[in-house]
Amino acid sequence: MPQADPDRSVFRAIADPTRRAILDRLRLGPAPVNELAAAFSQSRPAISKHLRILRELNVVSEQKYGRERLYRLEPAELKDVADWILPYRDFWQASLGNLKSYLEQE
Repeated sequence: MPQADPDRSVFRAIADPTRRAILDRLRLGPAPVNELAAAFSQSRPAISKHLRILRELNVVSEQKYGRERLYRLEPAELKDVADWILPYRDFWQASLGNLKSYLEQE
């Protein structure tokens, strides 16, 4: 089985807080690069680099409209992340339920 390039995995890409923030914004709908960049203190070229990494991993797609580029979230590419994290969600829900029960008894 071929090894995935660790620098080009979706897990590594979303480890960056700026990229997660970009994905959070794109959950609301497509956005042009200038609108995305306006929400950050980083330069537009830095945001474009983050978008390029996400685009190369197919987590976002890009459409050109004249001189503008519109970015859209491709959530299917995050399925491996969702599948991996699901058992942890169950763990935390059970743990929080136990904490709630304990606190209600006190």
